[in-house]
Amino acid sequence: MSAITTPHRPVARPALTTVLACLGMFAAYVPIGSVSVSLSRIQQGLGASTSDLQWVSDAFILPMAALILTFGLIGDLYGRKKAYLAGMLLFAAGSVTSLTAHGVEQVWVGQAVAGAGAAALASSTLALISHAYPDFRARAKAIAAWAASLSIGMALGPLISGVILEHATWRWIFLPAAVITAVTGLVAVRMLEDSRSAHGRAIDVPGQIAAIVFIIGLIYGVIEGGGADGWAQTKVVAAFVAAALGLIAFVVAELRSASPMLSLKLFAVRPFTGAGVVNAVVMFGMIGSVFTLSLFFGSVQQLSVLDIAWRMLVFNGVSVLTGPLVGRLMGKIAPGLLLCVGLLGVGGAMLWLTGLETDSGFGAMAGPLALFGLGMGFVMTPISAVAVGSVPHHLAGMAGAGNNTLRQLGGALGPAVLGAVLSSRLTSALPGHLADSGLPVTDQQKVGEALAKGGVGAASHLGLSPEATGPALGAIGASFTDAVHVCMTVGAVGMLVALIATATLIGFRRPQPATPAPAPSPAPPRTQPTTRRRTRPVRHRSRPAPPCTATSAAPPAPPVPRSPWSP
Repeated sequence: MSAITTPHRPVARPALTTVLACLGMFAAYVPIGSVSVSLSRIQQGLGASTSDLQWVSDAFILPMAALILTFGLIGDLYGRKKAYLAGMLLFAAGSVTSLTAHGVEQVWVGQAVAGAGAAALASSTLALISHAYPDFRARAKAIAAWAASLSIGMALGPLISGVILEHATWRWIFLPAAVITAVTGLVAVRMLEDSRSAHGRAIDVPGQIAAIVFIIGLIYGVIEGGGADGWAQTKVVAAFVAAALGLIAFVVAELRSASPMLSLKLFAVRPFTGAGVVNAVVMFGMIGSVFTLSLFFGSVQQLSVLDIAWRMLVFNGVSVLTGPLVGRLMGKIAPGLLLCVGLLGVGGAMLWLTGLETDSGFGAMAGPLALFGLGMGFVMTPISAVAVGSVPHHLAGMAGAGNNTLRQLGGALGPAVLGAVLSSRLTSALPGHLADSGLPVTDQQKVGEALAKGGVGAASHLGLSPEATGPALGAIGASFTDAVHVCMTVGAVGMLVALIATATLIGFRRPQPATPAPAPSPAPPRTQPTTRRRTRPVRHRSRPAPPCTATSAAPPAPPVPRSPWSP
């Protein structure tokens, strides 16, 4: 396909575009919050292991990460409205599949289909907003609302699930997302304005296949390697080899392609690269921490889903309230400074959570969770604005899709890596706590074998006598708490990495407003014709022209510098 340059056509109703984009992101992130707090109920209902639960979360996030670039390209070529509507349709279909599931495998399938729909929504909504608001100040406010809708989805998802699970089985937690996407999709068919940016874009099949192989191989290897059988399994080694080959193939394909799916020239822009690194690391820490804490609340503290939802509301609610404030500050304070404040808050909250105890109540959890949410509110809006605002406007769709891909890749690695750390630390800490509990050796072995096979969910059916069950559960809870401390420490180290990336790649300069195109010069005023007066011609004595020499010739014009975005 040849390069097509399309002029920027103003959107007649940018506010309506923002509302529909926010509803799309809200729908895409409701399941992340609702499913995360329902993992213990899903585990009890289906008899799933900890590894199975990791796939319940990652079956949604993995296709979301793998397909964002594809749907971003489809939206640029054929229209972002079409990509948006396709996302709504896929999301509704996936939710219905999970709603009717009678086994964990069907939940995986439903989550995967819904994740593909979420990929279309994540890429199309940010591109729609970027097109609707060319000015970075107005765009920053719209992106703040977009990021807030993401946090609202994660905040209300647990509450919705908690209310549902008080009166119905876990399957019905997937009904609200199906209804939201169906209704919003019908409204968008009539009212959403379309946009596209087909400048130099074409379908990049080799790049897409290589990206999928890389992402799936990496996530699969991390999840399976963190299980009881360890990292030396043949399937784990094969997965990592496939991931490495997929990454190499992706880089080669994008360098050779005349119209790459993700131009590697974007990574020559330091703020874009920094935004990608920070986004991936922050989502790694956030989704991984939510996964870990949800298991802790449900399996160790035996809280109901609604009680878990109230704790998560502290985190997500503060993030939602902080987002609009940060959006107003975007035009006054450098995004890098806002990011540093947010990263320090998130890292501080994770270190605070290393003091978590088995019997920590709501009051002890409120402080670190509120600080966690405050930090996320200072991160989400600036990071998206930096990613799409650091490249030419016609590449905003590609930049947004690439940034969202890195965001979801980090989000997929969060439960996988921290879940593996959780299982490993739980297994290593359990023998010491069992020995301190005073249980007989035979009971200690029985507890260790049960957890090795079924994960922490096996704690509810250990098959011990009533006298031995209490000390065994205490040892499991203490071991799990130790594992949570290690996970929070890993997350805090990640925030330090993100802080360094912010300082070195994004910097602390305020963004400059876009330079308006020069107005066309007015036409000279028309004058009335005047009567020509006859004059006598003046004769001049002609002189021969001087010979043209090399020294008298005009110097050649300096070469025009080549833009990194030129084809």
